[in-house]
Amino acid sequence: MAKTSFQDVYIDNKGQFYYEVSLGNDKITGKRIKKKGRRNSNGKKFTTAKEAYTEAIRIKSDYLQSEGYYNYDMTYEQYMNTVYLPYYQSEVSEHTYATRKPVIKLIINRFRKKKLKDITVREIQNFRTWLLSKKGANYSQAYAGLTFGTFRKSLDFAVDMQYLQKNVSLKVKAIPKGKTVAEYWTKNDFEEVISNICISDFYEHLCFVMLWLYFCTGVRVNEGTAIWWNDIDFDKKELRVSHMLIMLNKNNWQRQNHTKTDSGLRIISLDDDTIQILKAWKERQSKLGKVNFVLSYDGNPMLKSTISRIIKRYAKLANVPLIQAKGLRHSHASYLINELNASVLIVSKRLGHSSPEITLKHYAHMWSGVDKELANEMTGLINIRYAENTKINFNGNQALLRESPKLSPKS
Repeated sequence: MAKTSFQDVYIDNKGQFYYEVSLGNDKITGKRIKKKGRRNSNGKKFTTAKEAYTEAIRIKSDYLQSEGYYNYDMTYEQYMNTVYLPYYQSEVSEHTYATRKPVIKLIINRFRKKKLKDITVREIQNFRTWLLSKKGANYSQAYAGLTFGTFRKSLDFAVDMQYLQKNVSLKVKAIPKGKTVAEYWTKNDFEEVISNICISDFYEHLCFVMLWLYFCTGVRVNEGTAIWWNDIDFDKKELRVSHMLIMLNKNNWQRQNHTKTDSGLRIISLDDDTIQILKAWKERQSKLGKVNFVLSYDGNPMLKSTISRIIKRYAKLANVPLIQAKGLRHSHASYLINELNASVLIVSKRLGHSSPEITLKHYAHMWSGVDKELANEMTGLINIRYAENTKINFNGNQALLRESPKLSPKS
């Protein structure tokens, strides 16, 4: 080994250049940190001492930026903005990232200036209590669980990337999601709702079509807003679900050519009533000119907030339960199960679930009443007859023997 004129660069007995840099002592373990290499970031061997020196400088710089001493004073906000969020955004869909932004903002605000390494178990426990406490955020158990789980995952990643030795949040009990039963409309509720809609009015006609489409197909909210007319085959009576809409406002949206999951890509059979309703709306909407979106009155897609307002308006008029936009999807599941006695396989296919187990996880309670007809059919199937005389010698309680009533055989 021979030293070159470049700092931290050496040449071995075979004439190969290499670097060996010292990155100081680890402030947690106290061990000396060294790094040695004979190739650049592209995997090519160094041909000159200067190439090895350039790589050594890069190694030092990267270390100080990502895993060096500077990061022992990194705040939680710095860590989230420079490390975790770029990673998280690359791992999830744009839609998922957008829906998680409020949760992420809340967490950052909570631990903003706190040094990552200095976050304590007590502070984490206080955060957990605040999420659930009536005097604190008073979130639902589901939302509190999502928030706390997101925070915990951020610290997990800090451990993976060696910003922390351990995730102290694991010492605090997780917040279980709990069981929540989403509100939905029954068939009678839905009939009451649409009876309050005057379709001679253009906008109300759109409201009717929107409610009908969601109730009778069970598509997800952002799947329904993404449907174009060319997704509907009127001859085959089919709806192709292959897109979802990511929308911030009327002028800022993106129609993505995939759904929430791979199993969400599906074809839904349409009944004759739905076909006729869609045809009538298409003809009326065409007076605006060429419009791609089925659910549109001006060429632009419908906002989720608009769907929620429509539901609220007609739920109040019809005096039926107020449901969320996704409640129309649950309503479709209820309609299939309770009115049509559909099997779990059919419900799973129409809803675009990856497996019947997912369907049962969400809707098993809806099948609780479908066995009533079965119970009625069981009545009288078993021929009941009793023995006229006992055939066993019972040596039990004599008082019981004296008081036992005699049963008559079925006539």
